[in-house]
Amino acid sequence: MSKLERITVTMPTEMAARLRAAVERGEYATTSEVVREALRDWGEERDKGEARRQWLRSEIEKGLAGPFYPADQVYAELRDRVREQVADYAGKDE
Repeated sequence: MSKLERITVTMPTEMAARLRAAVERGEYATTSEVVREALRDWGEERDKGEARRQWLRSEIEKGLAGPFYPADQVYAELRDRVREQVADYAGKDE
């Protein structure tokens, strides 16, 4: 087991009561266990957020690197795709 370090945390009375209530209901052995689980969850969420930010940065860099297309070309291709999809959809009703 890793080394443990004792720290002091100050929190609102209502929050402390919720911690103690979870222990009293038998959900956790100690209030420290509740706090450790909360911190693990917090850490995992932060890691996920950082991974999402890294992915987004990478995608932005790819976009900035190009290739670039003229807007007229992009809109023309989109119109063609929409026409194809509308035609396909209309053909399914027959």
